[in-house]
Amino acid sequence: MGYRGAIGENLQYIVQDGQERPLAFLLFGAAAWKCHDRDRFVGWNVAQRERHLGQVANNSRFLILPWVKVRSLASWSLSQITGRLARDWQGKYGHGLALVETFVERERFWGTAYRAANWLRVGATRGRTRQDRGRSIRAPVKDIYVYPCAGTFGRCSGHEEPGRAAP
Repeated sequence: MGYRGAIGENLQYIVQDGQERPLAFLLFGAAAWKCHDRDRFVGWNVAQRERHLGQVANNSRFLILPWVKVRSLASWSLSQITGRLARDWQGKYGHGLALVETFVERERFWGTAYRAANWLRVGATRGRTRQDRGRSIRAPVKDIYVYPCAGTFGRCSGHEEPGRAAP
């Protein structure tokens, strides 16, 4: 998988051991503009997606260095980072997050770490890319996982939370 650098709002995390040696790297950035199954899960129409998409981040990179052999490191890392991601995002960008998404290539990975870290599988991509304007580019099908950020998901979805007005 190529990496050309993060564009736009993003947060990068390094997971280190007790001697501060890097074990894993995670990147969270802009959400996918359109994702049918995510939008259906959230309950968005087009206008709601346009209004609230900035409250969604995409876990676009997750790399555990190949020589690292630590049991449950992937799910532990995801749990630790998703537990603080919305707060970190608020601190850096002045607005929080309500949902985090990721896409897992199903031919190569099972999504075990995401499921173990309480992410929800909400569907799959259609095997296209964002550059596929003519619907002719074939890409691997990816499972879509989401992680609702505690206490903020209702504001993202447009659903009212108890005691709160919807945006």
